[in-house]
Amino acid sequence: MTKKETPPQSYATWPTAWGPMGAVASDNGIVRLVLPHYQPDELKQLLTWEHPGCQLNEAPFAALIPLTRDYFNAKPVDFSPILCDLPAGFAGLVLTACRGVAYGQTIGYLGLAKRIDRDDAARAVGTALGRNQIPLVVPCHRVTYSNGRVGAFSAPGGTALKQRMLDLEKRNSGQ
Repeated sequence: MTKKETPPQSYATWPTAWGPMGAVASDNGIVRLVLPHYQPDELKQLLTWEHPGCQLNEAPFAALIPLTRDYFNAKPVDFSPILCDLPAGFAGLVLTACRGVAYGQTIGYLGLAKRIDRDDAARAVGTALGRNQIPLVVPCHRVTYSNGRVGAFSAPGGTALKQRMLDLEKRNSGQ
């Protein structure tokens, strides 16, 4: 879904096997997801600072929370039913295409550029992914360099977290 100018309304934090996670949602879907890295109080402060006026309300995250818990408990998960409030334009195209990369699979930056018919835009794809505010649901960790190297990951935890997530998926996808 393309972003409409609706301010974030709700946030929630919850525990997972890898640590606390949190998210913010507007009426149009998830706008922010924070992977396990922070302590619960820090996570709440981060979300409310980034999204002033949002209120604690777990209801918009009823489907997301159990999926994230399953994911970090090493169960193959499909996040495609989760509604996301994505940006418009090129970034939205990239993030939408990225949502199509299945659990346990990877794709190169150029491959993702080709999926949106922009063979010349591999670097721009990387830039758009680096600004992804909804990691895991928009699985930017599954986008790697064509030579097999992991590539960058802008979420806290960086490339070590990206590799750990890829290893988890590889072990549990039968590959």
